[in-house]
Amino acid sequence: MSNQDLGIYGEQLVETWLTQQGWSILYRRWHCRWGELDLVAQGYNAQGGKLSSQLLAFVEVKTRSRGNWDLDGLLSITPAKQRKLWKTARLFLTRHPHLAQLPCRLDVALVSCHTQPVSGAKTYRKLSDGQRYLALQDYLVNAIEM
Repeated sequence: MSNQDLGIYGEQLVETWLTQQGWSILYRRWHCRWGELDLVAQGYNAQGGKLSSQLLAFVEVKTRSRGNWDLDGLLSITPAKQRKLWKTARLFLTRHPHLAQLPCRLDVALVSCHTQPVSGAKTYRKLSDGQRYLALQDYLVNAIEM
């Protein structure tokens, strides 16, 4: 299985988890000349345990195998990568003006690959090779500020 395949499976895991949390996935792997948005999701902002206004989340998914050296992908989101993601998100909004009035945030999902299910993970799934598991280690809300 290639790293690209592993990344796609990681995005699918996060998509399933977000859907279970009540989010609607509007786009997968939306791309333009500036870059790619792994997931674009629409949901509700939770304030004080209650759902309030709708919002749009641009989700950057980082999937890593064991033994990685960049904190499960977190360190790969450099300031330059952050600027590129926001530039891509702004272009997305200009191309989808019906969504431009919604508050937006950029979240980061950290997915890791293991040889057994991981306790403490938000969710996990067994890969088709039957020998490895993907685990959603962390979901960082509004992780990248404009």
